[in-house]
Amino acid sequence: MSNHSLLAIVGLSVCSILRADDVQPAKSMNSITRKALLTAAIEGPKVVDRVEIKEIELSVAQKTGLHIHPCPVVGHIVQGEIEFQIEGQPEKTLKAGDAFFEPANTRIARFDNIGTGKAAFVAFYLLGKEDHELIKMIPTEVSESAGP
Repeated sequence: MSNHSLLAIVGLSVCSILRADDVQPAKSMNSITRKALLTAAIEGPKVVDRVEIKEIELSVAQKTGLHIHPCPVVGHIVQGEIEFQIEGQPEKTLKAGDAFFEPANTRIARFDNIGTGKAAFVAFYLLGKEDHELIKMIPTEVSESAGP
């Protein structure tokens, strides 16, 4: 038997084994699953030179206040419930396992812990070479009707 014939037989045998494995159900402890959580569209050209990852915890009833991020932020809720609102858009309740996106230079009206315990999330800040700030707080306007 020539080397070419032997290689062909081995190749067909391996293909048969691979095909048989493909139709068998995956074992739970040996399988990998990928669950789509979020697709975030970054507007305009953005060169990302680095990503800073922060784990952030909010105490019970903690409110973040009106703010913007000079860079896009993608995140994942680890614990608790967050009331999330980009200014001008409807509010969303985010729970553990949910993902979120905060576009750069966009006013975030709410990112508040509304659960009964602490809330925690992981934020990924997509930073360019010149980006140094992660967040800018926007002071709330004082009501002018509050007399002297």
